[in-house]
Amino acid sequence: MFQVQSYLAQKSLNSQLQRVGALSSTECISTFAEDFELFKTLWVEHGDEISLEYSGTHALKRDLVRYGKQTMAGIIKDGMSALSRYYLNNFQDGVRQDAIDLISGRYTVNRNNPSPFQPKGFDTLSYLPVASALVLGGLTVTSITLNQAGRNAQHYLSSVVCAGLTAGVMAIIKANGRQICSRPRLCGLL
Repeated sequence: MFQVQSYLAQKSLNSQLQRVGALSSTECISTFAEDFELFKTLWVEHGDEISLEYSGTHALKRDLVRYGKQTMAGIIKDGMSALSRYYLNNFQDGVRQDAIDLISGRYTVNRNNPSPFQPKGFDTLSYLPVASALVLGGLTVTSITLNQAGRNAQHYLSSVVCAGLTAGVMAIIKANGRQICSRPRLCGLL
């Protein structure tokens, strides 16, 4: 999608430059190497700024626009951005969406209604790290005791108990996921 947008922007720039007389009707921006590189750099930087604004990370597939192919460094950066987007989207963007809803007028404040920000059930910031630590710790202890289970029946029993506790914590997290995640509260989007 990013390459298609870049192509359309290039065609639009060509048309505008031809209309104002900076280019003849047979010329295009890509024939001027220095100017075309400047256009690609500006396009990628503009995409980064927009992406940072709406997702909190840099744009994906930046190297495709800049170099015409995807590089290994670009793949790694895209993977890191994708992981960051997943985390931000699930655990931090609810407040950002609420701010956008307030600014855009999608939500209007009514003094007669109760505040949508009153705590209900889980507190997002305090339970997420605890739940994550319990699941990771349970998986780690289960795998360690499972490796030693062949030598001792007590280790096997410990593995079963740890696996059961980890599964229980995961079930609680799954059942209460909406309270653990940061979701928009103003417009009832979730």
